Amino acid sequence: MINIRLAKEADTDVLALLGRVTWAESHGHYIDDKNNLLNYLNANFSVSKTKQDINNPKHRFYIIYVDDLPVGYAKLVLNEEQESVASQNNCRLERIFILNEFIPLKIGQQLLTFVEKEAKALQLDTIWLTVYIKNKRAIRFYEKNEFQNVGNINFIVSRKSYDNIVFSKNI
Repeated sequence: MINIRLAKEADTDVLALLGRVTWAESHGHYIDDKNNLLNYLNANFSVSKTKQDINNPKHRFYIIYVDDLPVGYAKLVLNEEQESVASQNNCRLERIFILNEFIPLKIGQQLLTFVEKEAKALQLDTIWLTVYIKNKRAIRFYEKNEFQNVGNINFIVSRKSYDNIVFSKNI
């Protein structure tokens, strides 16, 4: 059974661990220097950083469960400006990650659909995100879901730049 719910502060440990593992699974192989990867994970997916993020009123975390097991999550950032996105009434889908073992279940689609409905309920009109240019699976996923390429942005990991596409969708 699939269940998705808004995360609470009590979910901080689960979110930190899911974030760390799923980011390493989906992006770790792109980072040449594994010390840089470790530093990035420590800085962005610690329990303290995750707690700070979950308590930010502009952030919404949603956890997806399969048979009561947390297997992924999404993070929305409300009204985050991006020069390639015209709307000021938007949200950034900063993260949407599923543990590799559960990707074949196609639950990422369910999580994206859920998050889009949540954004509409918050009366937002646009959802945007960034994807690394070499992440072909993610690019296909967002194009299939009617996201449009509206620009480019550099994502920095330990002073190394990675070219990303900015995708946007009216909701």
